[in-house]
Amino acid sequence: MMKALLQRVKHASVTVDNKLVSRIEKGLLVFLGVEKNDTEEQAVYLARKTANLRIFEDENGKMNLSVLNTGGEILVVSQFTLAGDVSRGNRPGFETAAAPADANRLYLYFSDQLRTYGLTVKNGIFQADMQVELINDGPVTFMLEK
Repeated sequence: MMKALLQRVKHASVTVDNKLVSRIEKGLLVFLGVEKNDTEEQAVYLARKTANLRIFEDENGKMNLSVLNTGGEILVVSQFTLAGDVSRGNRPGFETAAAPADANRLYLYFSDQLRTYGLTVKNGIFQADMQVELINDGPVTFMLEK
């Protein structure tokens, strides 16, 4: 099951080896976890849901606007540990995680699907040791699964 953890942010950035890789201002930080047998169809669904999810406040303070409506940016970070199984013992198992080549392909495909909506989409570096900084706005966090 592909998973996208969305966080509404005031800003977010990714640093690798003390070098800034990506930075966004107001928008969404999306951690994407890809599992075995996940498909492009799931990536399309999650990208559509991410682009259209109304989790930004309107002029009345109600969550009624999407990242599309606000002109926000999206930072997508591959998150292998979202595929972790912690139901047995105290050490996560990653048997359900997709092979790196498959995970990277779907991670990039998901990002490209978001771009089809005209969104500014930035990425972390796949399989890198990343430091992710963010200011969660709200805090507002949602888990999408397909």
